[in-house]
Amino acid sequence: MPTFLSGGTGTPKLLAGAAGVFDPAETTVVANTGDDVELGGFLVSPDLDTVLFDRGGVLDREFWWGIEGDTHETHDELDRLADRAGLDAGPRYLDAAAQTAGRDIARWRRFSAAREFMTIGDRDRAVHVLRTSLLDEGRSLTEVTRTLADAFDLDVTLLPMSDDPVATLVHVSRSEAERASGDEGPMHFQEFWVGRGGDVDVADVEFRGAAHAEPTDAVREALRAPVVVGPSNPVTSLGPLLALEGVREALHETTVVAVSPFVEDEVFSGPADDLMRATGREPSTAGVAAVYDFADAFVLDTEDGTELDRHVVRTDTRMDDDADAARVARACADALEAVDG
Repeated sequence: MPTFLSGGTGTPKLLAGAAGVFDPAETTVVANTGDDVELGGFLVSPDLDTVLFDRGGVLDREFWWGIEGDTHETHDELDRLADRAGLDAGPRYLDAAAQTAGRDIARWRRFSAAREFMTIGDRDRAVHVLRTSLLDEGRSLTEVTRTLADAFDLDVTLLPMSDDPVATLVHVSRSEAERASGDEGPMHFQEFWVGRGGDVDVADVEFRGAAHAEPTDAVREALRAPVVVGPSNPVTSLGPLLALEGVREALHETTVVAVSPFVEDEVFSGPADDLMRATGREPSTAGVAAVYDFADAFVLDTEDGTELDRHVVRTDTRMDDDADAARVARACADALEAVDG
């Protein structure tokens, strides 16, 4: 049974319809952790939590973020107090020394909760507090994720891509005045996407820490199985995982099917086109195929006429509900069978 590489919302949406195609008990999901942030002292793992909450039956599917029906009293009170205290708007990074002090898992991505730029629900917050507390007790992120998966009765095996910290940082094109003022630093992906709505001119993307991070033994084992790469952002959802030592080599050694997040040169959603362009890649299905040189087959939309040098299965790849996702999952299974026998 396959291993899914997951980030953002594209692959979780695919997983939502995959249970009737791939046995959940034999399915592994490796989630991106490059988007993780420490906010007010607790670690938020958005891509792990999207799978955790959806497979646990509590995800707010309107936003594909957080817990459905959650309250936000703590978040709202933090905002009210910050207003009363006259604190400047966020995101508010901790200083450079604090970024690498204390727990290693949070480095390069620490924000103050004095201005909480991500909306965190009360039940959602409890998950992050528990995750951080267990990390502080000495457990690895893999062990903590297993504990949370048991608490949510997950029917798949959910793994973080690494127990080591990797931070996806967006380098922004700065004006001459900004460069003169010394404002040249990159911003974390969450500030780029959540804090600023992606409304910045991207110059490059960095996976800070990836050169020193390693996939876990569990991830290495999972990559020996056939792999499905869902229609997630190739740069910021899959890029951090692909930057880890040995991952690309492992993918070249196994069977891989990838679902394009594009229809020719039109992206379904998110900032994949801008980010691919900024990192020197063609923002299109052909560009995705170049990034995923390890893929043996692709699932493309029926309206996508891109000619590839690998096996292609075409279907309607838009996923508005679980029935759509099941259709795409069946196309993935057909592609796997065609190239893996």
